[in-house]
Amino acid sequence: MDARNWVPGSSGNLSARLDSESLAITRSGVHKGRLHADDIIEVGLDGTAAKPGNKPSAETLLHCQLYRLFPPVGAVLHGHSVAATVLSMAGDIQFSDYEIIKAFGFGTHAVNVALPVFENDQDIARLAALIEPSLVADPPIGYVIRGHGVYAWGTSVEHAFWRLEALEFLLQCELERRRLK
Repeated sequence: MDARNWVPGSSGNLSARLDSESLAITRSGVHKGRLHADDIIEVGLDGTAAKPGNKPSAETLLHCQLYRLFPPVGAVLHGHSVAATVLSMAGDIQFSDYEIIKAFGFGTHAVNVALPVFENDQDIARLAALIEPSLVADPPIGYVIRGHGVYAWGTSVEHAFWRLEALEFLLQCELERRRLK
């Protein structure tokens, strides 16, 4: 993710399920391209650090929400790519007729897929409460926080990464497409 400029500075966060009650997540304020073992900490599904004094990512509750709602989720990746950030500021994001849409389980490219864009909020508990009804009603292929970045998840770190990669490809294509208009 760092090599692709999806997590500049200390942005973004990465997590993986440890068991049914806990996950490993990147510590707040660390550069994701220069992670060390102590930059990854354990938290419960309520977002509380297992070891007092550890400070998880500010957006830990958004990760916990996905693990809680979808037990098969094994990893969550959050990046701040230029494409995701710029497109989220321009309004709704829709993908149609891109072959790579099939990477998300669709049987054909001939579908229209919305990528939800949620308003940014520094109150992460409030933001999670805003997002949850959309996740439950119709689980999306991922989502974006306006002016902030994209969330993708999968059954493993590898699965989450290739879903993020497909989503970033779609975002980049859509950004280029809009430039051509």
